[in-house]
Amino acid sequence: MIGGTWLNTVPDRKTPTALPQLAAAIVVLPVFLQAPWVRIHPFSAAVFTAVLIVAGVLLHRSNCECRAEIGSLLVGFSGSWLAGCVFWGWMRAHPLLHLPIEAFALPLALTGLNSKWRLAAAFYLASLAGTACTDLTMALTGVMPFWPAVVNAPLGEASQLLHEAASQLMKPQQLLILVAASGSLLSASRWLKELDLNSSTASQTYAMTASVLTTTLFIDGLFLLAALLQPGLSGLI
Repeated sequence: MIGGTWLNTVPDRKTPTALPQLAAAIVVLPVFLQAPWVRIHPFSAAVFTAVLIVAGVLLHRSNCECRAEIGSLLVGFSGSWLAGCVFWGWMRAHPLLHLPIEAFALPLALTGLNSKWRLAAAFYLASLAGTACTDLTMALTGVMPFWPAVVNAPLGEASQLLHEAASQLMKPQQLLILVAASGSLLSASRWLKELDLNSSTASQTYAMTASVLTTTLFIDGLFLLAALLQPGLSGLI
């Protein structure tokens, strides 16, 4: 997705690890932990970023390859976690600020691709790419204006507004945009997996990136389904 030369420094492995599965599990974490935590106490959720970074750095220094990879993923995830806490804790009524806030660590991540933190950087960039695709799709389908009204409305009214927004996506033109966006993410994931298979190393970095994109698409699909059937379970309100 960014380039192939930075993978050449990854050492060959004797046995592959479950890096894509680990990345997918971490991507799902905010749905069950961060979303309710930020609603209750955004400041403590933001401070938890320090725990993620410290744990990630300590694990990364381990001689165990699996632990080192988990550490890298935690460090990359910490950027997405902090951005999510800031946005959903204090700026949630301003959707146009969502992507800029999520991208706050972009320069650091791009630099990290050529360092020992390439897994962390790739994870963060994949998460950011998924977020950008989601936000762009919302803008193109015309549901972005519902966002401030939904997050500012009382619970009962918010559920109805969220359901109305999701219903807008069931129209032919909006469905076509959704299919195109989903197809683009799936195509990108497939391409990344092919790059991983053709790579001269067994780093699984491309496969991990593909897993993050695919999991993001899966979460978005679940969110849409919840907004249509049971808006209160969507995590947005």
